[in-house]
Amino acid sequence: MNILVTGVGGFIGYHLAKKLIEIGHFVIGVDNLNDYYDVNLKINRLKKLGIPSVIKQSLITTDNFIFYKSDISIKNQVEEIFTANNLDAVCNLAAQAGVRYSIENPDAYIQSNIIGFQNIIECCRKYGVKNLSYASSSSVYGGNENLPFSENDVVDSPISLYAATKKSNELVAYTYSHLYGISTTGLRFFTVYGPWGRPDMALFLFVKAILDNKPINVFNDGKMLRDFTFIDDIVEGVVRVIENPAKIPHKKSKLNPTKAPYKIYNIGNNNPVKLMDFIRAIENSLNKKFEINFMPLQPGDVPKTYANVDSLVKELNYKPNSPIQKGIDKFVNWYLQYYN
Repeated sequence: MNILVTGVGGFIGYHLAKKLIEIGHFVIGVDNLNDYYDVNLKINRLKKLGIPSVIKQSLITTDNFIFYKSDISIKNQVEEIFTANNLDAVCNLAAQAGVRYSIENPDAYIQSNIIGFQNIIECCRKYGVKNLSYASSSSVYGGNENLPFSENDVVDSPISLYAATKKSNELVAYTYSHLYGISTTGLRFFTVYGPWGRPDMALFLFVKAILDNKPINVFNDGKMLRDFTFIDDIVEGVVRVIENPAKIPHKKSKLNPTKAPYKIYNIGNNNPVKLMDFIRAIENSLNKKFEINFMPLQPGDVPKTYANVDSLVKELNYKPNSPIQKGIDKFVNWYLQYYN
C-alpha cells in the first residue's frame, strides 16, 4: 500500500514508517519539523529512514519513502500531497503533543490538532481515501476512575486542552465515517516509551537527570499509575489497524448508533505500573539512585491510566509483550549510545 504517515519525524511516526517500509509498504511521510523539542532528534530519526541530515528542500524521495517538509495546518500543502500521490491509507500522527504545554500554549493545539486534522480528513473525503487511522490519546479519559479504561466509557469531560482536541478528532471522524463512508480508526495511546523517544517525556527526563546527578520532580507525591507501553507494541497495534480498516458493524451500539465504519481502540500494555516502580527500574538499569523531590499533582495531569485492550486483542490479535524492565533497558542503551 501507499501509506501517508503524518508526524513522520516524531517518536511514533518514525518507528511506524520504519516498520511499514520493512514489511513492504511505500511510505509518504510529512513533518513540519517544529521546535517543540530538539529538531536535531527529529532530523536524526529521518536520517535513519534515508533522508539527508541537511534538509534543503520540501520534497525528498528515496526508493521506498517520500518525505515532505510540510505543515498539515496549511490546507494547500495538504492538498498538494494528496494530489501528487495515489494514497491507499492515511495514518495521522502529526499533533502538538504534551498535556502541560497545552496550558501554556493553547493556540498551537488548535492549529495542529484541530485545523490540521480537519485538513487531513477533508482531503481523505475529497480524494477518495477510505482508510484513515489517527492518534487519539488516553488523556481523553480525563478524571475517569473506572479502571481499566474501556473504549465504551463516557469521555465527555477532558481535563486538558490537549485531551479536548483529541476528543474532537474522534467526533469529527465519526461524522465523516457516517456521512462519507470513510473507515476511521482512533488510537488511544497509553504512555508510550522507548528508543528515540520524546525529550519531554518522563523516561527521557529521568535518565538525563540521573546521569547528570540532578534531582527529579515526581508529581502527586509519586502516587501515579501509568500503563507504560513500549514503542514496538504500539507500532504492532498501529500496523494491524492500518491493514484492517474499520468495517460497518453488524448492529448498532451506543457509541455507533448509525453503523458507521468507525472504531476506537485503546493501545496500551494492559498492565499499569506504579511510577515509583518505573523509577526503580531506571535505577536498576543504570545502577544509580535518584534524588527525588516529591511534588503535588499538576493541573491537567491524570493520576492513573490503565488500558483495557480486549477489543484490539479479540479483533486484531494484538498482544503487547514488553516487560517494563526490558523496555527501559533498551531505552537506556539507546540513550547512552546517542548522547555519548
